[in-house]
Amino acid sequence: MIEQDVQARRFEAERDRLRAVAHRLLGSAAEAEDAVQESWLRLASADSDAIANLSAWLTTVVSRICLDMLRARATRREDPLERVAELDDTTGVDPEAEAVLVDSVGRALLVVLATLEPHERVAFVLHDLFAVPFDRIGPLVDRSAATAKKLASRARRRVHGPAAAPDPERVRERRVVEAFLAAARSGDLEALVAVLAPDVVRTADLAALRPGMAAEVRGADAVAEETVFLRTRAGFAVAAWVDGAPGVVVAPGGRLLLALRMTFDGDRISGYDVVADPARLPTLEIALLPEV
Repeated sequence: MIEQDVQARRFEAERDRLRAVAHRLLGSAAEAEDAVQESWLRLASADSDAIANLSAWLTTVVSRICLDMLRARATRREDPLERVAELDDTTGVDPEAEAVLVDSVGRALLVVLATLEPHERVAFVLHDLFAVPFDRIGPLVDRSAATAKKLASRARRRVHGPAAAPDPERVRERRVVEAFLAAARSGDLEALVAVLAPDVVRTADLAALRPGMAAEVRGADAVAEETVFLRTRAGFAVAAWVDGAPGVVVAPGGRLLLALRMTFDGDRISGYDVVADPARLPTLEIALLPEV
């Protein structure tokens, strides 16, 4: 009994770190809790005398659990209409959990991580975010240390996008996107019109449309009015690279539900396409915006 109490205290000392690892690997706070709890069950049934480094052992165990969950997730399909219905129903959203997500992980990072293959995601998260050496990551993903390093490198390029010198035009477009988001969140119709070109065109695929919404809307006033009507979505939105230009991803809980592919005319948005179809979303190239 005393040994079990000591083991439980040692596990509790690791819980927050394990939860952080699992959250970044899975992108879901609820699933991260499940993975951490499963790691405790495995520890409770393990031979504690054979565990030389508890922290490393637990990291490996929770990462393997997460890897299995990521593989299983890849086999499930979602109904696109159910996805957008979920987006517009915020009754189950925990504002405190959303705030923690943004502060501790970053909505855009979770979205980009979700575009990675499971092995890439594990290698990148463990090495780049938690400084786990590749000689420990390799066996976990059934690869050599050298191959695990390549997986992380490939994931890093996808997370951060192509390395390039800051482009003043892209910086300006990013600021336009951020102004658009700020106005959308506050419901400021005048500010929205100011960042939209007079002849702006908003298009959307079927999965992004609510009943009564048109597949295409033209004109700054009409687009701004629709944006204000749907401003709940802006609360889950963040700027990101989308197909090589600043755009927007909307991701409650860090789970990508739709993206805005934007075009620009100087300091204004000339058009954007709302992509929500699960068949289209994986074809988008999404990356973090560089620091400016």
